[in-house]
Amino acid sequence: MSINAIIVDDEEYSRKSLYFLIDGYCPEVKIKGIAQSVAEARKMLKSGDIDLVFLDIAMPHEDGFNLLPDLQEANSYVIFTTAFDQYALKALKASAVDYILKPIDIEELKYAVVKVINLKSQNGNDNSNAESKKAQLNSLEENLSDIKKINKINLPNSNGFQILNVNQIVYVLADSNYSIFHLENKESIIVSRHLKEYEEILENSGFSRIHKSTIINLKHLSDYTNKNGLTVKLSDNSEHVVSRRRSSEFLETVRNYFRR
Repeated sequence: MSINAIIVDDEEYSRKSLYFLIDGYCPEVKIKGIAQSVAEARKMLKSGDIDLVFLDIAMPHEDGFNLLPDLQEANSYVIFTTAFDQYALKALKASAVDYILKPIDIEELKYAVVKVINLKSQNGNDNSNAESKKAQLNSLEENLSDIKKINKINLPNSNGFQILNVNQIVYVLADSNYSIFHLENKESIIVSRHLKEYEEILENSGFSRIHKSTIINLKHLSDYTNKNGLTVKLSDNSEHVVSRRRSSEFLETVRNYFRR
């Protein structure tokens, strides 16, 4: 399968470096153009059939996020290539949008490209695929509206991903290399990613890790007691133990949360 792509980056070294890496290690990808700005990229997207955009974030005049509406219209996949700050990375992670940190690692590049190829192969160019990509970019835009807070999270599954409002999550449990999301509608979703990753994504969005295996949503906290050790009760009537070493941090987090 052939993938038509463009590179968007304001730095000449980064553009050339990425071009040669793709040319040498990703034979399925055909670079159809190289843009130095978002404005140039818009013209390229309008002029042809572009499947994939390698997009830098921090650029003068307009950053990479300004291209999101054009990516939706062009029905293109995006892989962000960035050295951007932690809050933008959380937004990218939560929205299940692929990104590669600079300096670019060859294996990460190859892995990201394979993911795009698999998605394109599974979904073709049908309307459901277009709607899936649109929903993914919409959730990214919403998460970027308040860059320190995540509003939506995209949980990957075998068919793509499921988009949730974070308020739907009651708690998350670790199970070996998996994370199990327990929702307010009593459903649960199993994701093949470590709990630590979701702790980092959700830490500024009203969540607290109370145990090595448990993250809770403070929005759903209904009660807590220190009788026989600190225990919390959530809106679904589930009860969870707060580990001793996390108890002081948890209580401080709760005080700050309800003080807002």
